[in-house]
Amino acid sequence: MSAVDDVLVAAARAGDESAFAELVEHHRAELRVHCYRMLGSFDESEDLVQETFLRAWKNIAGFEGRSTLRAWLYRIATNACLDALDGRAHRVLPHSVAPPADSTTARPPRGDVAWLQPFPDRLWEPAESAEAEPDAVVVARETIELAFLAAIQHLPPRQRAVLILRDVLGWPAKQTAELLEGSVASVNSASQRARATLREHLPERRMEWAPAEEPTEQERAVLRRYMAAVERADLTAVAGLLAEEVRSMMPPFPVWFQGRDAVVAALAESWNPRSPDYVGEFRMVETGANRQPSVATYVRRPGESAYRAFAISVMRIEGEHIVDATAFHEPELFPAFDLPLTLPSAHR
Repeated sequence: MSAVDDVLVAAARAGDESAFAELVEHHRAELRVHCYRMLGSFDESEDLVQETFLRAWKNIAGFEGRSTLRAWLYRIATNACLDALDGRAHRVLPHSVAPPADSTTARPPRGDVAWLQPFPDRLWEPAESAEAEPDAVVVARETIELAFLAAIQHLPPRQRAVLILRDVLGWPAKQTAELLEGSVASVNSASQRARATLREHLPERRMEWAPAEEPTEQERAVLRRYMAAVERADLTAVAGLLAEEVRSMMPPFPVWFQGRDAVVAALAESWNPRSPDYVGEFRMVETGANRQPSVATYVRRPGESAYRAFAISVMRIEGEHIVDATAFHEPELFPAFDLPLTLPSAHR
């Protein structure tokens, strides 16, 4: 730690809450991402960071500097997440709950399922390396893309912690074992089992995940053409932007669609003003979620004047086509993306 941190630690150990807050606030963003990976929930990641800081404050007198403050906070955050995960079901996306449907299938939203949530890019901060110095390089395989998040939720909590610490954050086996109060052998064994399970749940060709990067200009161009087509309710244009085997989901609805024809058929019903399933007119605002091309959708229903928050959609785009689209129908998440809950009817 720096000399300034040493002074702050001493003050915090003496009971100075403001010194403690200054000391730990620097780590808030990366701990939030760590808790999000562990839990698959943006809402709960916020709560678990607060729980981490509460536990740290209660135990700051016992922090003697044998590890870095960052490692100590990661230990507390990981254990808080493991406590939160004890006995609960893992978070999922609709394709883990039901088989693909057709446009005639109707199922209500399910509140009894723990659904994966998106993470706002504006709050994302890459983790530093395990032996972080002020100029340390970012870990090579940092990621919060949805495919990876959905896959690691299938791991038992302790294996999930090992995989995140070892393979995502790049911590050595010895340091990971110390954090989890286990042996190096047990950590290595858990890591092997976690990687084997991950291979079963990651999409094809996604085992070697890449560093998190901004969407490319080509991806943004495809996204913007999609946004314009949706605002025009132009099914032909939308169909041209979808991959043949595109997958479309909208949690908390368990219904999901596989293939361009199925997706377009479902959209035709919800976009047809004469259909009982008509949703309304859409307006789209580009946003950022999970370091993937993303858009916020607003809908103006028949008889209403304003466009209301509807869903945050996270896309995977390959070449000129959308291959995966997950629309999280959680309007309450819009403020976390710094988005309003309504748009005026004149918005463009």
